[in-house]
Amino acid sequence: MENSYPNIRTVSVIGNYLPRKCGIATFTSDLVQSLTSTDHTCITIAMNDKKNGYDYPSDVQFEISQEKLTDYYTAADYLNTHEVDMVLLQHEFGIFGGPSGEYILTLLNELKMPVVTTLHTVLTNPSPKQLQVMKRLAQLSDRFVVMSKTAIQILNTLYDIPRGQIDFIPHGIPDMPFGDPNYYKDEFDLLGRKVLLTFGLLSPNKGIEHVIKSLPDVVKRFPDLSYVVLGATHPNVLKTEGEKYRRHLRQLVEDLDLTEHVIFKNEFVSFEKLCHYLSATDLYITPYNQAEQITSGTLAYAAGIGKAIISTPYWYAKEMLSDGRGKLVPFKDEKAMAEAVIEMFDDEAMRHKMRKRSYEYNRNATWTEVARQYADVFNEVRSDHNQRPRPHNASHENQFSFSDVHLNLPRININHLAKMTDSTGILQHAKFSVANRFHGYCTDDNARALIVVLKAQRLSRISGSDSAKFNNLSNRYLSFLLHAFNEETGRFYNFMSYSRLWLEELSGSEDSHGRALWSLGTAVSHSKQNSDITLASTLFMRALPITESFESPRSIAFSLLGIDAYLNTFSGDSKARRIYSVLAERLFAMFDEHSTDEWPWLEEIVTYSNGKLPHALILAGETLKRNDMQQMGLKSLRWLLEIQKEDEHFVPIGNHGWYKRNSVKARFDQQPLEANNLLEAAIAAYELDGDEYWLDHARSCFSWFLGKNDLNLSLYNPKTGGCRDGLHIDSVNLNEGAESTLAWLLSLTAMYQLLESDTLPSKKMDRVKLQNSKIV
Repeated sequence: MENSYPNIRTVSVIGNYLPRKCGIATFTSDLVQSLTSTDHTCITIAMNDKKNGYDYPSDVQFEISQEKLTDYYTAADYLNTHEVDMVLLQHEFGIFGGPSGEYILTLLNELKMPVVTTLHTVLTNPSPKQLQVMKRLAQLSDRFVVMSKTAIQILNTLYDIPRGQIDFIPHGIPDMPFGDPNYYKDEFDLLGRKVLLTFGLLSPNKGIEHVIKSLPDVVKRFPDLSYVVLGATHPNVLKTEGEKYRRHLRQLVEDLDLTEHVIFKNEFVSFEKLCHYLSATDLYITPYNQAEQITSGTLAYAAGIGKAIISTPYWYAKEMLSDGRGKLVPFKDEKAMAEAVIEMFDDEAMRHKMRKRSYEYNRNATWTEVARQYADVFNEVRSDHNQRPRPHNASHENQFSFSDVHLNLPRININHLAKMTDSTGILQHAKFSVANRFHGYCTDDNARALIVVLKAQRLSRISGSDSAKFNNLSNRYLSFLLHAFNEETGRFYNFMSYSRLWLEELSGSEDSHGRALWSLGTAVSHSKQNSDITLASTLFMRALPITESFESPRSIAFSLLGIDAYLNTFSGDSKARRIYSVLAERLFAMFDEHSTDEWPWLEEIVTYSNGKLPHALILAGETLKRNDMQQMGLKSLRWLLEIQKEDEHFVPIGNHGWYKRNSVKARFDQQPLEANNLLEAAIAAYELDGDEYWLDHARSCFSWFLGKNDLNLSLYNPKTGGCRDGLHIDSVNLNEGAESTLAWLLSLTAMYQLLESDTLPSKKMDRVKLQNSKIV
């Protein structure tokens, strides 16, 4: 897809983790290592079932005490503030706290990023609570990943989960060569022996006693047989029953006189040693007692390494061993087990054919391949969010209503603006709400900042002390523009390092020049200081001539806005009026040449600062008495607003891919500047023709900042007065940089200006109420 979103890079994996002894811990550890090896950054959150946790490796960055509910909230906060792209949950009811593990739902409910959940258990007879938890888990997960195709059918029919929400990815396996078992046998003193193996954490449901009971018949036929039972007792069993099951098995071996043939290895072996044991095995057996087992890591490993396998017919085994890849025997049937083992050892050709089929079938299940398949799911989920965002639970801390009853505007809070400004000017970027000095300053932002403080200063509710604050800030921004102007070129520099060095050789972009001119024109029309007006007008006239050479439509539009503001004060300036007319005609000609009824735009792509183009035409048409300009501006603005509205809320075109003609609109990342540009243009259109259609769209653009958007997340931060830098597919960008904060303040100021004007319909003005309107 042309507007595909960048691949997922940072993934948080939640589950048990080694050295905790359980199958999910092993799976999670292997999966994290595989994702890391395929260029993903993994933030691992480990579940603890004991007070002091485990001696985790550096892979684990956060731990949750299973039964401590507050840890789940804290973990959600941790993930939300660490710019995680995706959460990958390893789910099994018993590893999370609360009834049927419901505490994990608390964590998921707080997350701002997509969630993919790997299901290690799928029950056909869930309790009412388990069913409830599973259905809520489905609501909070973008996708389920299962390791058995049988699980897909169960989830669809029993839990009503759509098939499109479920992906099959095989259990990962080590990438081992198809080797000769004899190569590794001497490592375990098994050379010259026929080796039968079962491995995994011991518990009574594993059915190992049935294999032992089958062995007397096998040993009569093959006296060189060794049955290796590899694995420590499961910690949960050890906690409740101790080694009772292992002692029972040992006693059974003695009673059947099999001590020379059965070897117990009571250890949780390393990955490397496990692979060696598997490689030394001639025949692998999983004699589990129950059918309802949806996955088995031990069986997956044995099959993946190319072992001949006998198993009871639990769900996962039936899938893995079909088509001649293994042999199934009935549950708890020792006679059938003995016959199957004998048949396998008697028919070497059949055994090796079975090995080969199993090995080849599982080539797509190596951990590297599994990691790639997970990455594909992640990126599909990201793409789905791009087209169909999933709104978050709205906190509604900032509610805005533009109705016949009242207008409730947040107060104008310039605290963050002031913190982002030092003695030089406003810094470009922030890390969260802290100014980031690394990127220095730019003319673009200082120009916008000057416009903000000048317009806000004109509002009627400004006190004397507030006015002094604004004067101080406006002087800094105007001083920055004065320093940015290069007298030799007649152009403005744009980027300045924190050490106050200009980063361009001669000048910045045409856009930055246009924005500077716009702010200077605004200073001429809005400043209350005669000295500032004199400086701004002088600098404006020096910067004006070069604009006649501009061809970029946005730089022309910014320049037109500045000249229009300048002419509000000095309407008789013939030079300014002449250049204004030239630029307006040039912009109009661009529209006239390219615009059609279906695509009323001046380019083949809709990109950034779009609202400023029709805004400039609307103002120019009014100033120059050109109805054709006005109508072109209104037509294109109406089109822009309509294509960026969905489900009754504003959806600005995203900057990842923009909107090419005959293509798909990029939905993310959505930028505050686009909401501001269209809001101001809509207000200008309303002031021109009085159609309340424009007011409705101005409200929609403004409400976008406060949470009426794709994700129900507010970009405005009332605690700081700043605005977050954008709306991603699944979260807001938590940085509160200059551009976004200024876009918010420009929008809020514009709404206050509209409220104070006499242009609102009298039926609304008579009933309007201002709330929380003090400027701080």
